[in-house]
Amino acid sequence: MLVRLTLVLASMFMLASCSSFMSQNVQQATQSSSLVNYLYPNPEDRAQHSAEIPVLALPVNVGLAFVPSDNWSGSGLHNQQKMALLDKVKASFSQHKYINRIEVIPDTYLKGGEGFSTLEQVARLYDVDVMALVSYDQVSKTYENKAAFLYLTIVGMYLIEGNENTVQTFVDTAVFDVKSRKMLFRAPGLSKLEESTTAINIAQTLSQKSQQGFESAFSDMITNLDAELGQFEKRVKEEKVAKVVSRNGSGSSISVSLLLIFGLLLVLRKPIKSGSR
Repeated sequence: MLVRLTLVLASMFMLASCSSFMSQNVQQATQSSSLVNYLYPNPEDRAQHSAEIPVLALPVNVGLAFVPSDNWSGSGLHNQQKMALLDKVKASFSQHKYINRIEVIPDTYLKGGEGFSTLEQVARLYDVDVMALVSYDQVSKTYENKAAFLYLTIVGMYLIEGNENTVQTFVDTAVFDVKSRKMLFRAPGLSKLEESTTAINIAQTLSQKSQQGFESAFSDMITNLDAELGQFEKRVKEEKVAKVVSRNGSGSSISVSLLLIFGLLLVLRKPIKSGSR
């Protein structure tokens, strides 16, 4: 009896040691789209700087698009999901009166090339002045942890593996004036999700957390984007980050508010025709 008990305890110790060893086994997957690599495929161009001040014709036409992915995976964003997320970004732009029209552009139009030359071609195709480019970086890690435990059955002892899943997501919207190639502003968003699961449910859990990570990061990014859009008018006036003109070509460096007030005055001064009784 003592010998049998000793063998059982020794088996438990060996399996526990195996579990501890396996806890160091880490699997990592990354999916990303790099704004810098896309706009500056030649590293030497990244050091160039232009002192040109952007000139924006208000109200501006804006294009929204994802930067093409570097290493898309099956658990990544699909086209339908990308368009749904871009619609949320579009709603943020639509709240501001200095925005005229917003076009949601599939990233397939950007996959044909790289750099600002491709961006300018897409902008001409959609007749937009400003491009808002969304890039992302998501890292999924799975490692076997000490949640692994021994399960005693009639025929022996089994090791039930536990796994810790961490999904970290970063998204960023950078807004560029196409003509001057200057970035007007940017808004980041972050998300970190964790969940334990059994080994058999890893793929399903990671897929769910991947989608939730993008949703959460986009919510954070849109909050920051709303703030940046609200501050842009102030920055134009105080920091001289851009000159604004009316869309018909008149005007000079004036504020967004003055243009809106001028338009309102024109409407109020228009004579009202009396109708027949």
